[in-house]
Amino acid sequence: MLNLAFLKGMEEARKFLPPNSSLPAMKVDQVVAGVHAGAGLKKKRDTLEPDMGRASKLMMPEQEEDGARELFDEMMFQEHEICMKGVQQLRVAVDSEPGKNRRKKGRPRRDSSDSEMVDLRTLLLNCAQALSTDNRRTASELLKRIRQHSTPKGDAAQRLAHYFAEALDARLAGRGSELYQSLMARRTSVADFLKANQLYMAACCCKKVAFIFANKTICNAVVGKSRLHIVDYGLSQGLQWPGLLCMLAAREGGPPEVKITGIDLPQPGFQGAYHIEETGRRLSNFARVFGVPFKFHGIAAKRETVQPEDLSIDRDEVLVVISLCHFRLLMDENLGLDTPSPRDQVLNNIRKMRPDVFIHGIMNGSYGATYFLTRFREALFNYSAQFDLLDATVPRDNEGRLLLERDIFGRSALNVIACEGSDRVERPETYKQWQLRNHRAGLRQLPLNPDVVRLVLDKVKDNYHKDFVVDEDQRWLLHRWKGRVLYALSTWVADNAT
Repeated sequence: MLNLAFLKGMEEARKFLPPNSSLPAMKVDQVVAGVHAGAGLKKKRDTLEPDMGRASKLMMPEQEEDGARELFDEMMFQEHEICMKGVQQLRVAVDSEPGKNRRKKGRPRRDSSDSEMVDLRTLLLNCAQALSTDNRRTASELLKRIRQHSTPKGDAAQRLAHYFAEALDARLAGRGSELYQSLMARRTSVADFLKANQLYMAACCCKKVAFIFANKTICNAVVGKSRLHIVDYGLSQGLQWPGLLCMLAAREGGPPEVKITGIDLPQPGFQGAYHIEETGRRLSNFARVFGVPFKFHGIAAKRETVQPEDLSIDRDEVLVVISLCHFRLLMDENLGLDTPSPRDQVLNNIRKMRPDVFIHGIMNGSYGATYFLTRFREALFNYSAQFDLLDATVPRDNEGRLLLERDIFGRSALNVIACEGSDRVERPETYKQWQLRNHRAGLRQLPLNPDVVRLVLDKVKDNYHKDFVVDEDQRWLLHRWKGRVLYALSTWVADNAT
């Protein structure tokens, strides 16, 4: 089964290679031999040194780890196939869902008990207004009404109102930071995380588009070169990179040497870098199966503290720096620090690296504002779009959707609404704000590659919901849902680069 998936992956990789490249003929016995070699890696991974074995047991139960490893292997070898299958399954499930003719987003609903017309969005805005003027009594009364008409298992408006009401209540009680920290400490299993990731990839085109855009851009940058170094700000589980390694393995003349430097925040505990090391091992094993010379360097640290000299950059290698939506978590100027903001520090460091290309993906939003009411209003509009797109593409009883809305969108909304100062870590900016910031840091924006844009447009048009639109503005590739820009992608180099 795995060799068939590999051949399908190689066929998919043809679409991403530069026009003058071709895939070498692959024999099934070659693939099977590679897979057999890779299958033995699990046994090797289980014989890690005692310290790492203890870390594994501390991180998750053994049964859960085994299940997560199987899911990781499946996603690494069959990511595209799984994603496209998920798209089709969701389409069938939503079309056959009872009550398909759903109420439009934001439309007032009639309460069956007293025939009262309830507009949840207006109630939420009025509650935020009351909180902004410290009118606690009115805020409490409005929260009570919102809770009567909201539920985490209803339509998009009811679900959003449920999580926003929780955040407003936490702000009213003055325990936003405490609640957010406790939720972040509550561990979501890796298996559940991977299933939710699969669901979001199938429901929303934005992450798939980002992977295609980045991988195709990197393939173009490394044409005719023998060494590639990727600096990844926000490594997470590294799920983007197996697709790229597969594409590079199919390159005419053989793959380049690949080095990935993964930068991510350390996790709490004495094994703070464990998740980065584990991701590096998975990627190394995958690269070995596909015959790609590979090195991995993990850095567990705050992004702004990583200096160019920490990265062992060699000028003979193609250097690619990438961040997909992670810089929104960096502090900005609003804290009133005397030193440059962490955002500007990171961008200045990237300029000093002089990369062949810096791929910058951002979550587009203006709900990072200092003033609470402005921030709340913008967050309401942005999260309404996120909940609406899930309502249009995923059945309401889907467990993965509940997890996404609770553990991803619900938690981030809590941070935006109920936290202040350095405890408020969700600080997105619009693509136009990032454009100005990047220019100030000495970066020069590159034009979008028309072949990459065409590839992305075709992928979205052929596979995803009709209300997803991908277009261009000021050299940014924008992802829209019903007109609202949710994500944006662009490419940059140092301004003095030739």
